[in-house]
Amino acid sequence: MTEYILQLLEQKNYIKIKSTVKDIIPPDLAALLESLEPRDITLIFRLLPKELAAETFTYMDSDTQMHLISGFSDKELREMFDEIFVDDTVDIIEEMPANVVARILKNSDLETRKQINTILNYPADSAGSLMTTEYVYLHRDMTSKDALDWIRKVGVVKETIYTCYVTESRKLIGYVTILDLVTADEDTVIESIMDTNVISVNTHEDREIVAKKFSKYDFLAMPVVDNENRIVGIITFDDVLDVIQEENEEDFSKMAAMQPTEGSYFKTPVLIHVKNRILWLLVLMLSATITGTLLTKYEESFQTIPLLVSFIPMLMSTAGNCGSQSSTTVIRGLATEEIQFKDYFKVAFKEFRISIVVSLILSLTNSLRILVMYKDFRLSAVIFLSLIGIIIIAKFVGCTLPLLAKKFKIDPAIMANPLISTILDTCSMLIYFQIATLIFSELR
Repeated sequence: MTEYILQLLEQKNYIKIKSTVKDIIPPDLAALLESLEPRDITLIFRLLPKELAAETFTYMDSDTQMHLISGFSDKELREMFDEIFVDDTVDIIEEMPANVVARILKNSDLETRKQINTILNYPADSAGSLMTTEYVYLHRDMTSKDALDWIRKVGVVKETIYTCYVTESRKLIGYVTILDLVTADEDTVIESIMDTNVISVNTHEDREIVAKKFSKYDFLAMPVVDNENRIVGIITFDDVLDVIQEENEEDFSKMAAMQPTEGSYFKTPVLIHVKNRILWLLVLMLSATITGTLLTKYEESFQTIPLLVSFIPMLMSTAGNCGSQSSTTVIRGLATEEIQFKDYFKVAFKEFRISIVVSLILSLTNSLRILVMYKDFRLSAVIFLSLIGIIIIAKFVGCTLPLLAKKFKIDPAIMANPLISTILDTCSMLIYFQIATLIFSELR
C-alpha cells in the first residue's frame, strides 16, 4: 500500500489518494502515514475527512503528531482537537513539550480546558489519569423514552453510550445499558430497570488495580468516583488495554534485570539504554564473584579429580532453570492475585513436593548416564545427591524471593531469572563441593 501511495504522490493524483486512504481504518492509516516522508504525511493528512483525521492522529507516535501540529493553523488545531476525546487529548499532551501543550490548551474551549486540567492533576499511575469525563448520565425519574432522546442529543460527543450512569446530585446510584433501554417500554422509569450494584474505582486507585477489575468483571467501561462517591468520569476498555501492555513491558524489563524504558527502542538514546541496564549488570557481575571465589578455594582439591569440574555448568544451569520456573509461576500467581503472602507455606510445601519429583527424575537420568559413560559409582553418587540438593534449594529460593518482594512492597518481577540464577550459582557450588569432598576422601 505504501508503494502505491508513493506512486500516486509522484503522479500528484490527490483525488485517487483521497478515495484510497479514506477507507483505511485509523490504526493502519496511522502506520502507513508514519512510513512516509514528513512533507507527504502533512499533504495526505490534509486530504482526510475531519473525523478520520482526528481518530488517525490519536494512533500516531508523538514525533509525527508534533510534526503535524507544527504545520497546523490555530483554526485547524482547534477543529481537530474538537473531534478528539478528552482522555486521548490528555495522552497526547503528556508526550508534548510545553510550548505545544500551551498552544493546544489555548485553542481548546473553556470546558475542555477544565476537563484536561482535571485529569492532568491526578497522579500518573492513578485511575483519574486514565479516565475521560465524556460519559452519559441519566436521572432515576427519567422514562426509557426520555433517556433515549437524551442519548441521541448528547451521545455523539461521548466516548461510549453502551453503559449510562444514573446519578443523583452527582452521586452514582446505578447504571443501565442501551440494551436495557431499547428493550423496555417507553414509559418505563429508569429507577425500575437500573442496576444499583455498581462496581467503580476511586480516582486515586492504582491503574494496575483498575486493569484487574476490568479483567475480573469483563467491563467495557467503569465509572470513576471521588471519596464521596460522586462520579467524575469513566475508564474505557481501550485505555485499560494500553495499561496492561505497558505493565507487561515493564515486567519484562524488570525480569531481564533492566529499568523500564518509557520510549520506543529506536527513539531512546544509547546512553538512556545504558543507564537502564548498567546498575543491575554491575550488581550481578559483582555478586557472581562469590562463585569465582568458591571455585578458587576448591581449585587445588579438584585438580586431583579434574572430571568433577566438567559438571559445574550443567549443575549451575539446572539450578537456574529450576529457580526461574518457580519464580515465574509465583510471579504470575501474584499478578493474578491467586497467590498472596499468607499462602507462603502452602506455596513452599507445593514447590518442595515438585522439587522432590523433579530432582529424582533428573538425578537418576544423570547418574545413570555417568555410570554408563565413566563406570564410576562415586562420581555418579556425587551428581545424584548434588542435583537433589540443588533442585530443592532452587525451587525454595525461586518461590520465596518473589513472595518476600511482594511483602516488602518491591515489584516481584525483579526477583526473576538474572538475580535468582546468580544466587543459585553460589548455592549450587557450595552443595556440589561439600558433597564431592565428603564422598571423595582424596579431596579433603
